[in-house]
Amino acid sequence: MTIEQIKELLTAGLEGCDIQVEGEGSNINVTAVGDIFDGLRPLKRQQMVYGLLADLIADGTIHAVNMTTLTTAEAAQ
Repeated sequence: MTIEQIKELLTAGLEGCDIQVEGEGSNINVTAVGDIFDGLRPLKRQQMVYGLLADLIADGTIHAVNMTTLTTAEAAQ
């Protein structure tokens, strides 16, 4: 699966978020910014992203994920 396909998957699952995905091989960096995270603790935000990537992690397509999840207001600071 390409970086662009992963970005499309996350964009579809995290409505209204600006998604950036970078990486090489099976290691990716995800930055997701959107109001969907408003009022959620960091762990819940990460669980939302991991939930979308669970099948890719389970089958080994993705080995490691580093992520930053921010609300629009947090990103503006």
